[in-house]
Amino acid sequence: MLLRCSQALDQAPTLLQESVPGTVLYELYRSACIKEFEIIIEMAGKLLKKALRPYFASHRQAEALVYKDIFRAATQYGLLSTLEAERWLTYRDRRNSTAHEYGAGFAEAAVGFLPQFVTDTNALAQLLHGKPID
Repeated sequence: MLLRCSQALDQAPTLLQESVPGTVLYELYRSACIKEFEIIIEMAGKLLKKALRPYFASHRQAEALVYKDIFRAATQYGLLSTLEAERWLTYRDRRNSTAHEYGAGFAEAAVGFLPQFVTDTNALAQLLHGKPID
């Protein structure tokens, strides 16, 4: 599911840029960028938390982790590099801002960071599923 969302998000910014602002298609692709981004952020945290369970004495300890602590723990246990974790924390901060800003401003800014986000999402999917992503 994470990979499928990543593939959708990989296409949405291109389609957004090819659309005329103010049209229904533009609004559709802008919404797709925002929603796929938000879905991936939430899914990444939940899946990574699940992957961290073996590193804790109990599932309860792992379940008690909040989002940012999940990525810090993933770095601590060698699942993510420090740079990858920092990017994911930045993505989370951007996600929090999208909860308040659904305008064109986010869509325009997203075009700049979404390619790296898609790359990081694919790498996380590979890590979590243990096989190369094409």
